[in-house]
Amino acid sequence: MTSSFVPPPHDDFPSKVAETDLSSKVAEIAIRLGVLAVVLIWCFQILQPFIIPLVWGIIIAVAIHPLYLKLRNLLGDQRVIAAILLITVLLALLMVPTVMLTNLLVHNVVTLAEQFLHGQFTIPPTPEAIRNWPLVGEPIAKMWDLASTNLIEALKLVQPQLRAAGIWLINAAASAGMGIIIFIAAFVIAGVLLAYSEGSYQLAHRISRRLVGERGDDFANLAEATIRSVARGVLGVAVIQALLAGLGFIFAGVPAAGIWALLCLILAVVQIGVGIIVVPAIIYVFVTGDTLTAVIFLIWNVMIMLLDNVLKPLLLGRGVGVPMAVIFLGAIGGLLMSGIVGLFVGAIVLALGYKLFQVWLNMGTLSSARSVQQSSPESSS
Repeated sequence: MTSSFVPPPHDDFPSKVAETDLSSKVAEIAIRLGVLAVVLIWCFQILQPFIIPLVWGIIIAVAIHPLYLKLRNLLGDQRVIAAILLITVLLALLMVPTVMLTNLLVHNVVTLAEQFLHGQFTIPPTPEAIRNWPLVGEPIAKMWDLASTNLIEALKLVQPQLRAAGIWLINAAASAGMGIIIFIAAFVIAGVLLAYSEGSYQLAHRISRRLVGERGDDFANLAEATIRSVARGVLGVAVIQALLAGLGFIFAGVPAAGIWALLCLILAVVQIGVGIIVVPAIIYVFVTGDTLTAVIFLIWNVMIMLLDNVLKPLLLGRGVGVPMAVIFLGAIGGLLMSGIVGLFVGAIVLALGYKLFQVWLNMGTLSSARSVQQSSPESSS
């Protein structure tokens, strides 16, 4: 009688096979994700120099798209010709004042520097009216007296502030040329996007639907409306205020009008307001000019300062299903975080976040209503 040896069953063999398969799948997924991450980072580094012009091109194209549609209809649906013509006209309208303002700034700075070096830059004596001002009259008069008698000593008192301002001006001048190149490149990109606006529109909506599902079209439309709202309500109002303030400075004979107009534009964009520049200019005109010019200049600048309160509520948030406060906070927060581009990016992100928050709240309300309806006696019967 022969007996055969039967090995005991190995119950852990299937589990070891499963663990091996799981480890291989995890390793394969990790390798794929690593390769994908490397490719994405590599692509980002290659495209990084073009990101800012591309973002600006998208912003410009979205902002002027309604004007492009009107021009295209007038030209008989000539898309490329309409895009080229519109971009050329807008570049001319924007570059000519930019060049004129730059020349005026350079002329003012050179004139002030030459007068200072040759000892021709003099400050008139302090007007007696300033000494009688409450609280601030005496300190201003002391500083003015020192500047009119010994300008070098007066400048030494504000030397740290002057050094910081000089460094800022040098950096701004160094980056001005690159800024103009980026500006022109952004308009060229905007022209290409306008010429192929239908394809760009479909691509943007496909991406948004891929990201957020069936509500993707709503979010894409919201981003589009937000860009136009910020372009009108922030940049548009700032440009109008700066141009009007510059005209007032020239009319009233304020020295270095181009520099003050540029500062008004910067302050209006960052939402500080033009009052910091305009109020001292009004005081200067009242002290040095005739009464009629000073009164007209005062009324003109009061209208400019009130213009911000009139135009912004009309333009900011118009056509956007989001409160104006959300757009405003997003634009200012984005500006402080990322510069001028952040005006638009911040407003868009905060508007989209607000809409997503609303959707989340509505989903909670709907689910609560459904649970209440299912648990009611009438529904159970």
